[in-house]
Amino acid sequence: MRMSRRSLGWIIAVAMLPGCTKDMGEGTVSRFIGGAPKVATPEAVAEPAAQPREVKGAEGSAIIGALQARPSVLLSGTPYSRVADAVIASDARVAEAELRVAQMRAQAAKYNWMPRIGPRVSLTSLSDFVADLVINQVIFDNGRKIAERDLAKANVELAAVTLVEDGNERVFDALSLYVKAEENRALSVHLDKALKDMAHFEWVMQERVNGGVSDMSDLNVLQQKLASMRARSGEASEATATAMAELNAMSARPLTELRGIGGLKESGAAEALGVIRARAERERTLAEARIARASHLPGLAANADSNGSYGLEVTTDSLFSLGTMAEFKAIEAVRETADRKVAEAREVADRRVQAQSRQSEAFRRQAAEASTLTTRAKQNLDLFRAQYEGGQRQVMDVVGTYETYAKALETEIELKFKAARAELELARLKGALAEGGSI
Repeated sequence: MRMSRRSLGWIIAVAMLPGCTKDMGEGTVSRFIGGAPKVATPEAVAEPAAQPREVKGAEGSAIIGALQARPSVLLSGTPYSRVADAVIASDARVAEAELRVAQMRAQAAKYNWMPRIGPRVSLTSLSDFVADLVINQVIFDNGRKIAERDLAKANVELAAVTLVEDGNERVFDALSLYVKAEENRALSVHLDKALKDMAHFEWVMQERVNGGVSDMSDLNVLQQKLASMRARSGEASEATATAMAELNAMSARPLTELRGIGGLKESGAAEALGVIRARAERERTLAEARIARASHLPGLAANADSNGSYGLEVTTDSLFSLGTMAEFKAIEAVRETADRKVAEAREVADRRVQAQSRQSEAFRRQAAEASTLTTRAKQNLDLFRAQYEGGQRQVMDVVGTYETYAKALETEIELKFKAARAELELARLKGALAEGGSI
């Protein structure tokens, strides 16, 4: 197939048409926000086209900028920070791959204002094919092309929100496993020490039974208490091993030797991830609504082919019907619905953060009170021991007091780690467990 000079001239003229159009309103086809195309530099030409340019917070989107600027509440160098770094390094990062796909689609959508060219093949008889080269340029589309670019941008923002959410959830899961391991490790250490002390009381009681001073029933009660402590100590050790095995499975390096928990710094007034997601979904919904509105309105396109045919064409995706006006009203109501969803997400996030803040403060207060009670129980135990050594108390009196002290210490350990878990949950709700820039 060969084209005449006249046909080629019309195709070039139509192709150059969008370069001569000016911004005449929402319906006019315009280039991607950022002005006219820049002259390609050698560096730009050398850059592989398959790799999309990284979306910058200031240039691309306020939502992506807010995500990149989110700080982490984890203090650097603490066990928490080391756990977070290890699990982030080993993440499969499925959400990152989805973000890259969304960025490439947004990169492709930047050029949706340019002419489209392609072959048109038709079968006129059983043995005769007619092939034309057709070029099409949209001149007026009621803002559809702009809305398509906005939709691609909103999809990038949603993918970025998902990436940050996944990173925070992964760090939260890892830190929850680590706190569980530390809690059971502390409980196991406490129970092992209690077993040594109670074993001494068992020996004393055994000697008193052998000497006929005490009854066998007291020895049986003491041995039952020891058996219960051994079982609980074994459960705590198994729980520690299980939690650490699961944590090491999701970590880039072994964390078995890591000990202690780290404090969290203030997260500031960063917007909750749920609210940012609602804002991104709002932008996507509004872009889809503008596309739906444009599909009901007539547009204008220029066409030319290699045979020298050319002209203007009125286009529309949907024909008018009795329900068209109702469709327009529904599309206009989308904005209000999207705004209300953002407000609802903000209210839900604030309520959850406030409730978790109160619970975290309550656990910290209860842990402090439990520490005071443990100190008093230890003082009472020391007094009973002194009285026992002076012959004023029986062995079982000291055993009962020791058991009270051991339970108080267990309660203190439990509340201490409940407070730690509450702080982590609060940081998760705020989306502040992983730094946005590092994700």
